[in-house]
Amino acid sequence: MLIIPAVDIKGGKCVRLAQGKADRETVYADDAVSMAKRWEDEGAELLHVVDLDGAFEGKPVNTVLIKAIVSATNLRVEVGGGIRTDEAVQELLAAGVERVVIGTKALESPGWIANLCARHPGHIVLGVDAQDGLVAVKGWTRVSKVPAAQFAAQFDGYNLAATIFTDISRDGMLTGPNIESLKEFMAATRHPVVASGGISSLADVKSLTTLSIAGMIIGKALYAGKLSLAAAISACRP
Repeated sequence: MLIIPAVDIKGGKCVRLAQGKADRETVYADDAVSMAKRWEDEGAELLHVVDLDGAFEGKPVNTVLIKAIVSATNLRVEVGGGIRTDEAVQELLAAGVERVVIGTKALESPGWIANLCARHPGHIVLGVDAQDGLVAVKGWTRVSKVPAAQFAAQFDGYNLAATIFTDISRDGMLTGPNIESLKEFMAATRHPVVASGGISSLADVKSLTTLSIAGMIIGKALYAGKLSLAAAISACRP
């Protein structure tokens, strides 16, 4: 089970948002590349990078910075945020990004995801962000009427690398993961599931290790010093 640090980029800086709200931002580093190197030095294998500007604008904005992270580290990198065209996916994969996370466009054009998975098997991740159990899109600014579990189930025949389930109400709030919603989501999909949102302590990490998930994304708890990356990684070892 992987512990996956999150690097969220907004205005070129490494930030965290509370519940994904742009007006509830905390800047943790002016240099996202240095932050990526820090997580690599502390034992990370995979880095979760979010282009927040891209998520809000509907197109990649921080691609140059993301390429710099890939070049400066030996980390496996997955990237999400505003990726809604073939060209954007191809550019990131060509730059050495291992996995591309698709959210909004998956809801709008599921057939597009089918084609992506056929062309890039094992490199596409479905990002499912849920607000009260319903799929949220466009940088979490719009909530659909589609249940998250039902949405994930429709992609079971696709060659996805993984599915990320994020509980928006818990994200950046340090209140612990929503275990029940996560279990419901896991039951609906055959793909490996990565948990995200609210993981704030070593106890939270240990509770998630009892589930059959592929990994967990941790953001604010690492930045705020509530949890050390080394301790989280150690807790996931047999």
